[in-house]
Amino acid sequence: MDYPNDQAPGAPVRSGIPEHGRIPKYYAVKAHISVLIEELGEGGLLPTERDLAVRYEVSRETVRQALRELLLEGRLRRQGRGTVVAGPKLEQPLSLASYTEGVRRQGRTPGRSLISLDRFPCSDALAAETGVERGEPVWHMERVLRADDERVGLESTYVSVARVPRLDSDFDPDSSFYAYLHERLGIAFGDADERIETVLATPREALLIGTPPALPMLLIHRVSRDTAGRPLERVRTLFRGDRFSFSAHLLGNGG
Repeated sequence: MDYPNDQAPGAPVRSGIPEHGRIPKYYAVKAHISVLIEELGEGGLLPTERDLAVRYEVSRETVRQALRELLLEGRLRRQGRGTVVAGPKLEQPLSLASYTEGVRRQGRTPGRSLISLDRFPCSDALAAETGVERGEPVWHMERVLRADDERVGLESTYVSVARVPRLDSDFDPDSSFYAYLHERLGIAFGDADERIETVLATPREALLIGTPPALPMLLIHRVSRDTAGRPLERVRTLFRGDRFSFSAHLLGNGG
């Protein structure tokens, strides 16, 4: 196979075009609109579906399919009744760094909106993951994650009341929970286990994050421990698939 000289290493080989050269009509339109996106730049207003259909001599449904893929990929976003070029995705490191640190490193302003903070007896399922005895009180804190006031995720945190007894009175829910643990309680994170999967948001989650229910989400499950190895928190975080990517630095084991 001839390898294109201008092939970007992170892009699909041959721009996704099969060797036989035949592609769906919508995909050709998508390629044209991708060039237009680069020309317009972030925040640029895309022509209407009707104008694009006339420009590329295709049906509006063909244009609509191309736009749907570009919206799902996070390259476009809806604004009012129009469609504009989206900014780059937020890159969240897969590490014990907090959401706050990851967003600030990219020059964005992190924020959170508290949905609920409840206290209830620990269930069997939660006890198995957190090390808290069944029936002991635990906190559940649910917050919408923001970046520059844009809703980008939803986070549920479960933590023992015994570890953070004054969470409901001492903690500012718009701030970093990790910073609170370290600076106010002297608790440092030692290690964590994470699992990542792709899901669709539930109707409630989509409403809270402000996305269509069909938008793919990146779901992270995390169980964290302190430096003594004691379980500290159990977190379930949804990130918008069109606004987030994840990165990790990997080291060899020397073997």
